[in-house]
Amino acid sequence: MKINQLMLFGIFFIGISSIEAQEKTSLTLDEAIKMAWEKSNEVTLATTKVNTKKYESQEVRNNQYPDIKVSGQYQRLTKASIDMPNQGESGSLASPDRAMIGMANLSLPLFAGFKIQNSIDAYDNLYEAENANAAKTKEDVALRVITYYTALYKAQKTLDVLNENQKSAKQRVTDFTELEKNGIIPRNDLLKSQLLVSKTQLSIDEANNKLNNINFYLTTLLKLDPSTKLQVNESDFFNLKTSNAPTSDLLALENRKDLEAIRFQQKASEANIKVAKAGYYPTLALLGGYTALDLKDIITVKYAMNFGLGLTYDISGIYKNSAHVRQAESRALEVKNTEAVMTDRIKVEVQKSIEDYDLAINQSVVYDEALQQASENYRLVKDKFDNGLADTNDLVEADVEQLSAKINTAVSKATIIQKYYELLSVSGQLSQSFNLSKI
Repeated sequence: MKINQLMLFGIFFIGISSIEAQEKTSLTLDEAIKMAWEKSNEVTLATTKVNTKKYESQEVRNNQYPDIKVSGQYQRLTKASIDMPNQGESGSLASPDRAMIGMANLSLPLFAGFKIQNSIDAYDNLYEAENANAAKTKEDVALRVITYYTALYKAQKTLDVLNENQKSAKQRVTDFTELEKNGIIPRNDLLKSQLLVSKTQLSIDEANNKLNNINFYLTTLLKLDPSTKLQVNESDFFNLKTSNAPTSDLLALENRKDLEAIRFQQKASEANIKVAKAGYYPTLALLGGYTALDLKDIITVKYAMNFGLGLTYDISGIYKNSAHVRQAESRALEVKNTEAVMTDRIKVEVQKSIEDYDLAINQSVVYDEALQQASENYRLVKDKFDNGLADTNDLVEADVEQLSAKINTAVSKATIIQKYYELLSVSGQLSQSFNLSKI
């Protein structure tokens, strides 16, 4: 009977463990980024803007094709009086009761001061600029995912270290309680050990709070159920490659999508200057038409076709258009200056990211050494304490230093990965590293 109860208890425990395991969803960084690209509102908006620019470009391109308009009228007439005085006695005609008119007109632009082609070039470049902006938006979203993902791992790892240390701290309280009862240690030492448990619990609560907030931010970005608990597996995280980090700003100046967008905008502004100068030229168009008229019992016109050339020249535009041209030139200069400002800013961002990445690597080495030192120090202090050569203050201080070293070491490894991808981002290489361009 006891065996059956133990089996039932074991099955119940396994069931609970399975449920708890199912509550957490493991997600690799690559999967998280792809999910964000597919579901993010920012990416959807950027894609919509690209489509808008595409349709605007198509609309402008249609201006090079002929305009064909067809119109027709059918009218009922009441007591219409038609008098033809030059026709003598026969000048008075019967009163028609209906009239039908049909017309078709065609206009094909032949020359408009190169306005049409330059407008097409301008909108094509604006379309390419919006494409580049959309790519930059996707990279920004990917970097946000990386930031949250890394922060989630740091929070999880910190919580694991704190919970592990809390177990040791609670066991120390249990040991000290017995020692204090037997008069081996003063009550003050017991209180110090209990105080360390309380402080560690506060750190655990803060770590849990941070973990829950980061989890909510990431699930919201990925459009997951807010109740989903994400889990970052250490093996998945540290299998990420951090090789071939950029060492200069050359790649950034060639590959940054926001800088590429500015360059396309510069080309568009130059084309707009030519569009503005088109006002100095006349416009020439090929014209054609067809007319049909039927006034019942009076007149019928068929096959009335016409064709010719139409010339329009706004003489006043010769002096009025100069302001429009200067405005277009000024806007082109604005874009050029914007490109210069952005180039300088990119150089600063790349340099800072390189320094931050190198700092993260150097700090990780120091933290590894500090952990070894703190662990050895705690071991020595613990031996001295057990032999009555160190007091509780020394033991607690050594424990706190070891805990801090463990947390710093765990976090520093993740910081290297985060700084590496930040460096790729400012260098315009983030999408290539995850092969996200196909998404």
